[in-house]
Amino acid sequence: MNRLRVASLQYYIRPVRTFEAFQDQVEALVETAADYRSQLLVFPEYFTTQLLTLGDTRRPIDAQIRDLAAQRPRFVELMTRLARTHGIHIAAGTIPEVDPDTGKIHNDAYFISPAGKIGIQGKLHMTRFEREEWNVSAREVLKVFDTSLGRFAIAICYDVQFPEIIRAAARAGVDVLVVPSCTDDRRGYLRVRYCAQARAIENQMYVVHSTTVGSLPAVPAVSLNYGQAAIYTPSDFAFARDGILAQGEPNQESMVIGDLDMEIIGQARRRGTVLPLSDSERSLEIAGSLTREVL
Repeated sequence: MNRLRVASLQYYIRPVRTFEAFQDQVEALVETAADYRSQLLVFPEYFTTQLLTLGDTRRPIDAQIRDLAAQRPRFVELMTRLARTHGIHIAAGTIPEVDPDTGKIHNDAYFISPAGKIGIQGKLHMTRFEREEWNVSAREVLKVFDTSLGRFAIAICYDVQFPEIIRAAARAGVDVLVVPSCTDDRRGYLRVRYCAQARAIENQMYVVHSTTVGSLPAVPAVSLNYGQAAIYTPSDFAFARDGILAQGEPNQESMVIGDLDMEIIGQARRRGTVLPLSDSERSLEIAGSLTREVL
């Protein structure tokens, strides 16, 4: 497939009174992406925290997160049905999951095909609020997803700030990196954005970044949200001049849509102005020869 149309959400989180209200919002967005003939729709990290407002938000937040994890089967069923109904791949953001063997909470992203096949990528690095307040634990495995659209990987928010894991995905043939994020302020958002753009440049890949906007005042860590969804490209002549294929207006509910030319990614890796992915072997050799001098 030479062209891939992707849609990335600036998802507006707001209190909901019922699961059906949440469902209505999600269904409308999937229908819109399908109407625009998108083949992949990306939801952000922790947009499912809307469902916390169905319960008592005065309870300790780690207990609330376990309640949210209990909504996972219903959430996955919803996303799977929508992927099947509309014939679209959905990178379905994240929802907490309680490991039945260890009892630990993890933050997992779902990748669902139009055939209803489900892939799961757990978050690999915890932010401080996740680890210290929400008691969420890291997963250990990076996955590559082979689909009819191409080869994908998912870096959940903070994970994109660690270049080693994205380089491993690129070396495994990943052309598109999906970055679902949830950030409360501009500084946090920019940390994710700048690193996502760096990953696009150094690995010569597309990066699809989806963000939360809006607020849940009663929920710690998502009481405020700063976001701007975007699709990033390598920085070379064949791509967007500034390395940004599409982006939304900050902090407004919206969807950004762009066509990815999958053929030129391969060409850039073979014949680009620079070849950072192939030249990285030399960087590893240089790093291995690091020496220290006292002057």
